[in-house]
Amino acid sequence: MQEILFRRNGGLREYFERIKLKAIKEIEAVDTNSLLNFNEEDLIRNVVEKFSLDPPILDPDNKTISAPSDVDIDISWDRARAFFDGNSIRGTEVTVSVPFGGDGTLFHFAPSTYNYSPPRGEVVGQKMVLKFQQSEHDAEGLSKDISRRIIDIQKYLGWVKNNIDGFEREFEAFVREFIRQRKRKKLKDLELVAKLGIPVAGRDDTPRTYAIPQIKRKPKIANPASTGKPFIPEPALEMAEYENILSIVRNMAAVFERNPSSFAGLKEEDLRNHFLVQLNGQYEGCATGETFNYQGKTDILIRHEGRNAFIAECKFWKGEKGLSKTIDQILGYTSWHDTKTAIFLFNRNKYFSSILGKIPDAVKAHPCFKRDEGKKSETEYRFILHQPDDPDRELILSFLIFNIPTVEKNATG
Repeated sequence: MQEILFRRNGGLREYFERIKLKAIKEIEAVDTNSLLNFNEEDLIRNVVEKFSLDPPILDPDNKTISAPSDVDIDISWDRARAFFDGNSIRGTEVTVSVPFGGDGTLFHFAPSTYNYSPPRGEVVGQKMVLKFQQSEHDAEGLSKDISRRIIDIQKYLGWVKNNIDGFEREFEAFVREFIRQRKRKKLKDLELVAKLGIPVAGRDDTPRTYAIPQIKRKPKIANPASTGKPFIPEPALEMAEYENILSIVRNMAAVFERNPSSFAGLKEEDLRNHFLVQLNGQYEGCATGETFNYQGKTDILIRHEGRNAFIAECKFWKGEKGLSKTIDQILGYTSWHDTKTAIFLFNRNKYFSSILGKIPDAVKAHPCFKRDEGKKSETEYRFILHQPDDPDRELILSFLIFNIPTVEKNATG
């Protein structure tokens, strides 16, 4: 008699909890520097993929059957028949092998949905082996028994897959939250030691605290993830400040649109200077007095300790190739992990809708494109890119596209 499937190792619920415990151990085994330096989304994806489940799928179209063999069939349960023939009779046994893809261990766990007559079988490598016995040579009955058993197993596998799909949706959120909790704890551990002011013995890579200069509106700084190098808590602009900067730019662009005669003939540098005036109204200079500055082609930036925390380029639309070059410029200027960047793209009343449609494809074609963060409005996109020499080193790139009005000259003017 073959074993009962979907029963031996308990339920899938318990199996899922064991996977969570293994994932916790996996994350806890990552050393502090690697945990804080490694890109968070990549780490989440690595853990999720390592513990992903591959539910079995039967391939009944490629089943095979063995040559029949003699077998003693127990008939002790049939008292009338056993009285004449004894407790067993000579019969025939055939073995049907059904190949399957996926993880064969999942045949041994009970799904949350089940019935009280689970199928029997034996997992041998990547085959489900099914045995059938007959005391009479009934080919039609045997064929029905084989089909019925396979259908029963497939029904259970459907329930198993439903459970796995639900677990994997939950598991990614679980891993994400645990990694973030772990990172928060490690950062607090480092901050605790740093606040004591006592050198840590035997280590040269102890992260040091840093002070943010006092400015009119203080850019809030957070510790980002980075690569697998010794961790140093580098400041990065928080998302709330990033969104505030973009909001200031949007509001100024609305002024352009409402007053076309005042801005119609301005060049890139002139439009940029209007942004700078508004931004400097909220963000004064740091210690060097150069919080916002443009040097050469660098249009707008926030600087801290001589390094760039926010960078923006102001450009008129000159086609996809021009856009790709502007992205290269942004990548060349950035130096911090999780740097917040933007491209303010101007267009003068020509094919505006067409230009909007071209931007996503142009960005995705760039070799440093990593993922699309979605369309924020009809004229605003956001993407994640990585540094050319380091796929773990990510930056946010927002595109704000503005239609700069032109003023038609009078025919008699």
